[in-house]
Amino acid sequence: NKLYLEFGGKLVADHHAARILPGFHPHAKIELLERLKEQAEILICLYAGDIERRKTRADFGITYDADVLRLIDDLRRRDILVRGVVITRYQKQPVVDAFIRRLEQHDIPVFCHHTIYGYPANVDRIVSEEGYGCNCYIPTERPIVVVTAPGPGSGKMATCLSQVYHEHQRGVAAGYAKFETFPIWNLPLK
Repeated sequence: NKLYLEFGGKLVADHHAARILPGFHPHAKIELLERLKEQAEILICLYAGDIERRKTRADFGITYDADVLRLIDDLRRRDILVRGVVITRYQKQPVVDAFIRRLEQHDIPVFCHHTIYGYPANVDRIVSEEGYGCNCYIPTERPIVVVTAPGPGSGKMATCLSQVYHEHQRGVAAGYAKFETFPIWNLPLK
């Protein structure tokens, strides 16, 4: 009944993919989402440590937290529903708390997910009340929930799987898939 769809790479202005894949349009993903906007909503993940370290996007030279705000503005201009921002591996860092307050001042819902000890190897713990069950459930309404982020290591997959766990606890049939920009199956090593 519900699909949590992880989008790898940049959602808007994926110039890296356009450089690497001949003919790839840098706005292909966002244009796809514009066509699906009645069935889809967006969750944006941001690793708390990236906020704390002021990690920047090399292509635009802006911090990940600034990129999240830019992305939300872009999605809202396109009338695409942003359900909220998920702060992953949150540990109550003061600079992260300041960013959360900034999001909330702009009426952007924020959800905090904590570190799951033993992730990703201890499957029994991860798929339990001490694992995904400790993360808050994020209420969603549409059949497709796109989970994206400004960069890698953001917790997109863990957020998707945490949501799938909670959906199944509620009796909702939910699944996970990843939309991969680089599905090159037979690329030779050289």
